[in-house]
Amino acid sequence: MNFVKNEPLFVKVGNVRVVVRSNLVTYRGPTMVSNTLHAAAILLKEGGEWDWFINLSASDYPLVTQDDLLHILSTIPRHLNFIEHTSDIGWKEFQRAKPVIIDPGLYSLQKSDVFWVSEKRSVPTAYKLFTGSAWMMLSRPFMEFCLWGWDNLPRIVLMYYANFLSSPEGYFHTVICNAEEFRNTTVNHDLHFISWDNPPKQHPHFLTVDDYQRMVESNAPFARKFGRNETVLEKIDSELLGRLANGFVPGGWLDRDEDTNTTIPHFTTANISALRPGPGAERLKQLITGLLSDKDFDTKHCI
Repeated sequence: MNFVKNEPLFVKVGNVRVVVRSNLVTYRGPTMVSNTLHAAAILLKEGGEWDWFINLSASDYPLVTQDDLLHILSTIPRHLNFIEHTSDIGWKEFQRAKPVIIDPGLYSLQKSDVFWVSEKRSVPTAYKLFTGSAWMMLSRPFMEFCLWGWDNLPRIVLMYYANFLSSPEGYFHTVICNAEEFRNTTVNHDLHFISWDNPPKQHPHFLTVDDYQRMVESNAPFARKFGRNETVLEKIDSELLGRLANGFVPGGWLDRDEDTNTTIPHFTTANISALRPGPGAERLKQLITGLLSDKDFDTKHCI
C-alpha cells in the first residue's frame, strides 16, 4: 500500500488500486475465488472503462510490453473470454468434486489450511462441471455477470465451489459454460506459457534460462512459474521488454527528459492511447490470430 502511495508515477497516472480491506486467502480454497471477485468488484467500481480482467500472481511475468498487449487487444472483439477449459474432469471427479473440503478463511481470523470432512457428495446434475487453468482473461460483461448474477447461476455455482478443492480451476469455467449468454464467447487458451510434468502434478516447473526460447516461441503474453530473483527474468527484461533494472517498461505512454528506461523523478505521461508496439505485438498477433481463425473455432466452445 505504501509503495503505491509513494511511487510518483502511480500517483500521477492513478491506475493502480490496492485491496485495502482484504480477507484471508487459503491456498486451494474458495477464498481464492472470493478474492478474485473482490478485486473485480473494485475495478468495476473505480477502474474506469476497462475491457478485460486478467488475473496474475507474483509468480507470473509478462513476455510482451503493455503497448504490445494493448495494440493487439484493440483489434479483437471485446466480448471474448480467454479461458482454458474442458468438461472432461477425469480424476478431479473423485479427488475434488466428490470430496468435501472446508476453507477456514471463510470464518476464522487465523490462517490455516483447508481440511476435509468424511462425507462425500455426488456430481451436480443441475449444471455441468468444467475445469481448466486458474489463469484467464475475462471480459467485462462476463465479470459483471459473475458479480451481479441476474439469473442466479454465478451465486449457486459459487456456493457449490465453496467446498471444492482448488476451486479457481473450476468456478469461472463452470459458470461461463453453463450460461447460454456467454458459453460461445470462450477461447480455449489461458494466454500463459507453463511447463508441466506429464501427467501434470500440483505445481508446474519453475522456469529458467533453459526455458527461454520455448517461452518466446509460444507467443504467449505471460509465463509462469518463476522463482524469486530468477536470472531468466533479467533476460526477459532486456531482450523482450526493453526494461532496465528498477525501471519501467518503455512505451508510447511515458515521456522522460533523460534516460527513457530508468526510474527518475522527472517524467511526464504522454497520451496513454499513443502506443508504440514492438516485436512482442507480432508474436501475440500470431497466437491470437491462430486461435480465432481455427476452422473448428465455433464448435470448440465448452466441450
